Amino acid sequence: MKLWWVLLACLTVLAGALALQQPHYLEVGIASWYGPGFHGKATASGEPYDMYAFTAAHKTLPFGTVVRVVDLATGRSVVVRINDRGPFVAGRIIDLSYAAAEALGIVAQGTARVGLVVLRRP
Repeated sequence: MKLWWVLLACLTVLAGALALQQPHYLEVGIASWYGPGFHGKATASGEPYDMYAFTAAHKTLPFGTVVRVVDLATGRSVVVRINDRGPFVAGRIIDLSYAAAEALGIVAQGTARVGLVVLRRP
């Protein structure tokens, strides 16, 4: 019986430690991506959109903000810089460049449920 209490105490401590390791997400929602139809066109920040760069569009984060995008289903993540506004589809929180979506593994499915962690603000 004593072993049971020791095991329970250890599991409680471990669960608490794991909870502390969870990132604090600024937002959780659906990510999508955009690519060829916008390649070379001006983004809202004024720079040309490069579908092969690790960039993204967000509705409110300041241009130049660096964000880690974590796919909540797979745990894969990618770091992007905000340089555009969007997405303009209801229920989506970020539009990734083609390169970022490819690195995250979501090009084929088109969208994924993600968490956003701000790494650096301009």
